[in-house]
Amino acid sequence: MGAPNEPGEGSASGPPPRRVAVRRRALARVWRVSETAARIGVLAVQGNVREHAATLRGLGAEVVEVRKPEQLEGLDGLVLPGGESTAIARLMRLYGLDEAIRRFHAPVLGTCAGMILLGRGGPLERVDVAVRRNAFGRQVASFEADLELEGDERPLRGVFIRAPRVEEAGPGVEVLAELDGEPVLLREGATIVASFHPELTDDTRVHERFLELVREETHVRA
Repeated sequence: MGAPNEPGEGSASGPPPRRVAVRRRALARVWRVSETAARIGVLAVQGNVREHAATLRGLGAEVVEVRKPEQLEGLDGLVLPGGESTAIARLMRLYGLDEAIRRFHAPVLGTCAGMILLGRGGPLERVDVAVRRNAFGRQVASFEADLELEGDERPLRGVFIRAPRVEEAGPGVEVLAELDGEPVLLREGATIVASFHPELTDDTRVHERFLELVREETHVRA
């Protein structure tokens, strides 16, 4: 199935975005959700699909590229990648994925455009956050910055490309990372959303936290 590859939130035009090298601990940790690899879907209608898939596979997950509603069956979690939120929403409606994802009860990670889709007023509306598109600047204003990650002394490198800004978060939303006091990584229940692109660096801690959430939720449902 073909999908447009148009630039948008978190989707750079031209060559694929480079992966930003981040200093890691000498002994790298391989993240395993359980003895059996977690099956994680990546919504694959448009956006940074391969970067998320590569990161998840590197952490031991089995990755399924999701283009049809039936591919959600049996998944332990789902990633909504950055891209063009309008195009992703249109293609989800076209293929019946919007309704299927709204019925999906396993953990979800949404980055950049994924945050817009999952926020207040978005087609999936799964997180109680008000989000403004492109509020960190247009494509030419893309930047990288060190973020304060909750519970970790090491800064987390964030890549911001036409990034959305959180204007308001409900009382049940937990802030996991900030940029100059602004929330850029948040969690509500079994959903994590990020304004930036964790898949474009070699630092896997956002995906690790997501897989830990998958493990916790899998045990709850067992």
